[in-house]
Amino acid sequence: MQFIKFCLVGVSNTIVNLAVYYLILMIDQRLYLAANVIAWVVSVLNAFIWNNRLVFAGEKERAWKDTWVRLMRTYIAYGATMLLGTVLLHVEVEIWGISRFLAPVINLFITTPVNFITNKFWAFAKRKGKDAV
Repeated sequence: MQFIKFCLVGVSNTIVNLAVYYLILMIDQRLYLAANVIAWVVSVLNAFIWNNRLVFAGEKERAWKDTWVRLMRTYIAYGATMLLGTVLLHVEVEIWGISRFLAPVINLFITTPVNFITNKFWAFAKRKGKDAV
């Protein structure tokens, strides 16, 4: 059930990511790699908010410090897949000739399972001990 919730959040996250990406492409298609990074920053914040409230919600009352730690962990967890996605995007567009519009959609099939695993077992993992990070 948790993975299904994660996928539903992922759908909204994908919409946010692709909307930002395509908006920047409409300005200048040569900015596709920058668009990928900017869309990532915005969509990770969206994903964190929904994952924190819906998917990996545990304790209702959490300290602000814990929230910031999870947010930073989320950016790090998604960062690994963003790097992978950016490299794939470059290879797909520049070497394989795949459309700048289609390549990010293809990458979702690779990055979504990786994101779930890193978020579940690291970014939103239950902390042991009061000061564990």
